[in-house]
Amino acid sequence: MNLNPEKQLMDLSRDFIKSNSSANFTKEKYEDLLDVLRFHERKYYIENNPLFSDREYDKLFQLAKEVEKQHAEWITPLSPTQRVGSDVENTFQTVSHLTPMLSLANSYNENDLFEFDTQMKKLLDRKDNVTYAVEPKYDGGSIVLVYENDILISAATRGDGQVGEDITPNIKSLKTIPLSAPFSNLGITKVELRGEAIIPKNIFQDINKEREKTGLPVFANPRNAATGGLRMKQPQETAKRGIEAFIYQISYIEGKDYNTEKLNSHYHRIQLLSEMGFKVPENEKALCNTIQEVVVFCENWEAKRDEYIYEIDGMVVKIDNVEWQNQLGATNHHPRWAMAYKFKAKQATSKLENVEYQVGKIGTVTPVAKITPTQLAGVTISSISLHNEDFITAKDIRLYDTILIERAGDVIPYIVKSFPELRNGEEVKIEFPTSCPACGTPLIREENEAAWRCLNANCTAQVLQKMIFHVSKDAMDIEGLGKSNIINFFELKFLHDISDIYNLDYSAIEKLEGFGEKSASNIKSSIEKAKKNPLHRILHSLSIHHLGKKASKIIASHITSIYDLQDWDLEKYQEIKDIGPVLAKNITEFFSLDENIQLLKRMEKYGVDMSQKEADKPIEVREDAEFKDKTILFTGSLENFTRKEAQVMAEEQGAKVISAVSGNLNILVVGKNAGSKLAKAEKLGTVEIMTEEEFVNKIGL
Repeated sequence: MNLNPEKQLMDLSRDFIKSNSSANFTKEKYEDLLDVLRFHERKYYIENNPLFSDREYDKLFQLAKEVEKQHAEWITPLSPTQRVGSDVENTFQTVSHLTPMLSLANSYNENDLFEFDTQMKKLLDRKDNVTYAVEPKYDGGSIVLVYENDILISAATRGDGQVGEDITPNIKSLKTIPLSAPFSNLGITKVELRGEAIIPKNIFQDINKEREKTGLPVFANPRNAATGGLRMKQPQETAKRGIEAFIYQISYIEGKDYNTEKLNSHYHRIQLLSEMGFKVPENEKALCNTIQEVVVFCENWEAKRDEYIYEIDGMVVKIDNVEWQNQLGATNHHPRWAMAYKFKAKQATSKLENVEYQVGKIGTVTPVAKITPTQLAGVTISSISLHNEDFITAKDIRLYDTILIERAGDVIPYIVKSFPELRNGEEVKIEFPTSCPACGTPLIREENEAAWRCLNANCTAQVLQKMIFHVSKDAMDIEGLGKSNIINFFELKFLHDISDIYNLDYSAIEKLEGFGEKSASNIKSSIEKAKKNPLHRILHSLSIHHLGKKASKIIASHITSIYDLQDWDLEKYQEIKDIGPVLAKNITEFFSLDENIQLLKRMEKYGVDMSQKEADKPIEVREDAEFKDKTILFTGSLENFTRKEAQVMAEEQGAKVISAVSGNLNILVVGKNAGSKLAKAEKLGTVEIMTEEEFVNKIGL
């Protein structure tokens, strides 16, 4: 079967990425590489539908440069290395930029930055340190603005670096772009600005939710949504996209008497733009006196990129002195005085090779995609959850599809979309199973739920998953008895259900390979400790559908023994605030089954305390409590009491103690030597900062 052209180009792309070597290139192979690069440029700039991550494209681009270095006679003006990518279409008028808008040289580690610094000092003939301005590399759509006599007269896309599309009406619809600015106060009559049109992450998520509701394909990332929004036919449609624009450079200045000294620092130029009303990098930028400071600043931003409300894919490092920038000049591709420090990729393409089905602790059957192992954000991804049947259907994911993957928060792998345009007919629709893959029981799907479930409580897969959850940190927190040991003991027939955890044969464990007397003794100590756990932990550990930690604590506060729940009916549960009818039904059904009661009896026989301990009962909170429904955090050294004592007092006044400064925090109580938590709370501007003395006065001590 013949592959379609796009499929052929993607296969070629992967071959070039895999080989990553300029050795033994023929002219024909070089021309194939140029075709691949032009294909990805069009997908990126014209169609706003990239099939490769930036990092993967950069590798192809670098490979082409290496081949051309070895075979200069092959170089053609049509090579992407001889120009920057174009997004010009015939649907818009074109406009010429006042200065070329070039790409940036890329770096991926601190060694590249140190080499850049060495090169800058050499070209500038300087032995002392060079000052750099560092700012975020926003992941959006590039824009060029021209102001004449203080009025915005034109706005354009990046285009081919020389000519872009005239999008002036659309840009004027963005509230972050001033229609006029007082450049004449600086003696400037005409100025060209560079910027980036971007969409905040939360607004992007809302846009995709709406598109899913209306059956439209979702955007792969905020950049695609922003670049597409800039070229909408109607300016009012652009305005609806929630696009904002950051200005990051003054690229051209015209005027007889403008203050060259005042404008000789890139960093101070950005400050001046801010004072004129432009949206610019503020706390996100820095002026660094050494390259070591630059490295630290870049690495700090890579660590916290996910906390930022905009997508950034790196930092831009620039010589701050504008006179030196002009002295250094540029190549055909990039300015010599700037470099992009690229973060690890968050998105990449891969291939869906297989789908496996896992059975969870309450019988939920979850499809798991097995993909071609792919490097992403520093790790190799080979498995990704497909969540449920609806997820597969909504994204039209098929076996053998090319897929776009990302790591949300650089932690959880996620399938963003499939690429139907790359299909060649070999792809297969995914048929969700109708019976349990572990025990064969017919699956059911309850009303208003997306999951298919196996209702056989004796299903071996469920029994195993229940034991794994039972010992986990969120449940009984049995240290040393993790997932791998539970699976091992289950396969060895040491365990049949969760009650057996409390009646293990430690002498048999001692004899297992990799264990010994000490390991067995440590497991025994952890289990003995768990037998004294509070009642709410036991309730939560039973894997009752919908019964979470919060509801377990609420129910435990109303009983003295776990067996009290045998006598509870639905009405009794619904007398309690926050316990709904679905959860009440699930708990009632669990305690109505004799096999479950016998399980609890066996646990009790093996020493598990099934009664409520006085010390574990929740704190009674008055309706008029000082901190009712507020979150609180303590930082620094407290003088009058320990941190734990302060937390208990705050809880008695209705507060919920949390562990980190975030948008969810209401109050930060500050002791001596408060550090980063105080600084972060002050930056948020929404957190009430309270001294220890003020806290004491509030609670009436």
